[in-house]
Amino acid sequence: MVEDKFFEPPKEGEPWDTLIIGSGPSALTAAIYTTRGASSTIIVAGSAWGGQLMLTTEVDNFPGFPEGIQGPELMEKMRKQAERFGTKIVDSDVTAVDFSVSPYKISVDGKNFTAKTVIVATGAQTKWLNVPGEEKLRGRGVSSCAPCDAPFFKNKRVIVIGGGDAAMEEALVLTKYASSVTIVHRRDSFRASQAMQNKVLGKDSIRTVWNSEVVEFLGDQKLEKVLLKDCTSGKTTQLETDGAFVAVGHVPSTAIFKGSLELDEKGFIKKHERDGYHMATSREGVFVAGDVHDTHYKQAITAAGFGSMAALEVLQYLDKGIPSW
Repeated sequence: MVEDKFFEPPKEGEPWDTLIIGSGPSALTAAIYTTRGASSTIIVAGSAWGGQLMLTTEVDNFPGFPEGIQGPELMEKMRKQAERFGTKIVDSDVTAVDFSVSPYKISVDGKNFTAKTVIVATGAQTKWLNVPGEEKLRGRGVSSCAPCDAPFFKNKRVIVIGGGDAAMEEALVLTKYASSVTIVHRRDSFRASQAMQNKVLGKDSIRTVWNSEVVEFLGDQKLEKVLLKDCTSGKTTQLETDGAFVAVGHVPSTAIFKGSLELDEKGFIKKHERDGYHMATSREGVFVAGDVHDTHYKQAITAAGFGSMAALEVLQYLDKGIPSW
């Protein structure tokens, strides 16, 4: 592969222009843009790099791959593209951050890196049920993203587990493909907004199993059934299904930023739009991209888009200019 490096890495003791924390689509896309913009760039990728796509099998909705692509392969291609332009990648975890003084200090396994700007792209993790069979059958009938995987369940039976807005949205997407959609909820009423409830409860194609929770996913090579427990009586029954969509929320990877950056009530990083910047955080010179702030879309392509936006704003910031867009 031809290397096209547009910058020289900093000398010992000097700060990097840009340090990116994370290694999913937003982080790697940001690095492609910052390096091509002649910003010396280092990614602290984490010991388990690649984000949620590393746990995904077939990806059919990322542009440029008409036959689809495996999630890990897509991330490997993104990583190689970022490295092609000179991005340095460290496969270790950030242990501490200090955004009090610029250049900012990032501690990584006992070593300190400094940077003039930082892009936080640590993502968010799906809240799984952590019941038997779930991990084994993930990607083989068990999913957490209807917009990603619904087409694989055309004319098949599926269930959605949850009772919030996310679960309602998953169910509505699935009605366009599945032959039947069943929502399994552990209470006797949804916690979703009334507007979302009205949409779901008005659909003849969606039925609800109340006061029940999934306690096991059953199947050998693929999901075949779920074991349901009645939350009132404790009685268990089996429900045959081809797919199960877990929609009980996401947990943003922001614990290390508490006290350093402003977070919302759910722990996602809050964007502070000011001076023409849209991906800024509460700390000047620190930007954010991807699922760590995005509570709505949560797609690989939108994460990549946010990564490019953050990178363009970093380049503008390093030039000390006000964005013209």
